[in-house]
Order: sequence, then C-alpha cells, then structure tokens
Amino acid sequence: MVRNILCMILTLNLCLLPLMSLSDGSAEDTVTLSKDLYTMYRKFDKLLEIMEIVEEDYYEDVDEKALLEGAAAGLLSSLGDPYTYFYTADSFATYMEHQGGQYAGIGIQISTSYITRLSTISRVFAGSPAEAAGVHRGDILYQVEDLLVTPETINEAVSIMRGTPGTTVRVTFLRGEEQLDLVVGRAQITMNRVESCMLGDEIGYIRLWEFMGDCAQMFQTAMNDLMAEGMKGLILDLRDNPGGLLDDAVAIGDIFLDEGILTYIEYRDGTRQDYRTGKGRVDIPVAVIINENSVSCSELLTGALRDRLGTRVIGSTSYGKGVVQQLMRLNSEGEAMQLTIAQYYTPNGLAVHHVGIEPDVVISLPEGDNGMYQLGDMNDVQLRTAFEDMKATLDREGKD
Repeated sequence: MVRNILCMILTLNLCLLPLMSLSDGSAEDTVTLSKDLYTMYRKFDKLLEIMEIVEEDYYEDVDEKALLEGAAAGLLSSLGDPYTYFYTADSFATYMEHQGGQYAGIGIQISTSYITRLSTISRVFAGSPAEAAGVHRGDILYQVEDLLVTPETINEAVSIMRGTPGTTVRVTFLRGEEQLDLVVGRAQITMNRVESCMLGDEIGYIRLWEFMGDCAQMFQTAMNDLMAEGMKGLILDLRDNPGGLLDDAVAIGDIFLDEGILTYIEYRDGTRQDYRTGKGRVDIPVAVIINENSVSCSELLTGALRDRLGTRVIGSTSYGKGVVQQLMRLNSEGEAMQLTIAQYYTPNGLAVHHVGIEPDVVISLPEGDNGMYQLGDMNDVQLRTAFEDMKATLDREGKD
C-alpha cells in the first residue's frame, strides 16, 4: 500500500503537478509537490518496491514499523561510521535513563571496540548483581539472552539487560578460554561517576568514570574536599572512561586551565568552532592515567592538559576517537539519531582520530591483571607509577 500511494506521485507527469491525491482522492486532501521533492521521492523507489514485495509476499505478517526502523538503521550504518546510528524509542529512552545516573539493570559498564569487535566489561559496580554473580572487569560480553553481542547490537543488548528490579536475565561472558553462562538479577543501580581519595599527605586522586550527568559538579566537590585535606598534586585517572558530553569536558578542563582553547572542532566545509576555558584555575600539578579504553572526551581533556600545562600522561595509548557526534530527536514517537558532524583537535592541532594519545610514561597492566583494585590500591602498577612520577614532580618544585 505504501508504494502504491507514493507511486501515484512518482508516475505523474511533472507538468501536471501542482495537485494530487494522497489518500481517498478527494479534492480537499491534496498537496503541492515541487520538482526537487519529486526527484527526492524517486530516490526511494527501490526501497518502496522492496517494502511492497515483503508486505505482499512474505510468508508471515510483517511489522511495518519494524521494517521502517530497520531501513532507518540501515541507511545510517551504510555510512560505515560506527558512531552514527539510529535510536528506536526504547533504546533512546535507555540512553536518557543512563544520563540520569540511575537505572534498573545488572550493574556493569561496557567498552565496545569497533576495531576488535569485542565488548569488554570495564567496570563492575560495587554491590551490584553482576558483582554478586562473579562478573569481572576484563570479561567479554558475548551474548544476552539469544542476542549475540556485536558493536551493532550493543545498544539492544543493553536494553535487554535493563528491566524490572527482581527479575533475571541470561548473560554469557568470555574469560580467556572459559565461557560463563550466568543468570544475573536486575536491581536499581546508582552510578557514581567520580571517586576520590588522598594518596599520602600531599597527592590527591580522582577517578572519573565518564563525562555525563552530574560529573562536573561531583568532580568540583571532590577537588574541594581534596584541597581541604592538603592536596598539592593531583592524579586524574581516565582509564576505561568512554567519554560523554563535550560540555562536561570543558567544565572540568576549566578547573585546571586559564583562559584559552580547550579544543576546536572542524566541520566538513572547513569551518572551525573553538571551545574555550575561562579565567582562573587551580594551580597544582596534574598527572593523567589513560589506557586503551580511554575514549573521546577522555582523550580531548588529556590532550588539552598536556598541550597547555605540560601535564604528564601515564599508562597505555588511548583508543583514538577524535570525532564529535550530535544527538537529534526525530519525531514525537521518541526516536532519535546520532550523527558524526565534525573532528576535534587538541589546542596544538593534534588529530586524535584513529591515532590516540601516547603516554609520556608507557606502562601496561601485567598480563592476567584485570585491574579490579580498590580505590587507591598501590598494587595497581599504573597508579603506582603515576604516584611516583607525581612525587618526583613535587620534589622538584620544592627545590626550585
């Protein structure tokens, strides 16, 4: 039926346009169609033909809404850009729930790589059902119910894992050569995006898990608390931080940087937009820890601190996502899309995309170390290295 309606438009002689029926043929139900719009409709003729064949000849009844959602997702995926995709109303609601910091689920944070095609557990929330079931950081999320997890299905997998507290979900993880088939409960999860403590008398430590929600306010509170405890140098841990909102990265960067450029983005047409920090900053040395799962805003902030403050960077080379997305609501049905619109650069013009940021001090976790340490645990070799590096910095400043 859909194709029949639009084919009435497509087959009309252009000189006969200006009025045509789109429903019951009544003179009151007409539209004016321009030549440009006619040409645009012709581009969808193949899609409409396929849809009509499916609706008429498929062996079971079809869900037209699901067909249209699949077509929208396919259109965006054909760009070959893993950061551009379509949100159904359900998946968009899940995304917005995540922004709020509370949701009903199993309590894991996932880092999905479009290079390795794996979805790795980067964080297990303390006291969560996932922790109780024995899920570890570093496990691979392989299957949720009957859905195999890929970069293309990760949003759907997350939606399935969320649900009513007290219910369960079947989840399969891979740990080395071992496959773990678990039935995991769902519970109300509250995400703490910032954790902090003092490491000794002079060095503060903040772990920032993502740039989302109230993270900027929480980060400022942590800074105030640590300064009140006598902090003279800070270790900022951005390992396994998947990024988030650019405005939050600017707000946190503004704490450490005086007036100037934090980052700039360039659009396809070559135009540039600067994101700047304001006057006034906390004047203490900062060291940053990153790893291969430090993505997007994590890399942007790290690059800005190194370019403008000479901040020391410790750990392993970051992921290499240097593009910016815009989130767009599509209609009243709650659907949305995410589209890559620009590439970002550090203040000195470094392009991060597909490159990442290489640390000043390169050190990886030992083989078999899943990084599941308590906050501030010095058995963490990357944290211990950053601590020793910061002590040396403070010692030099004390002698100057």
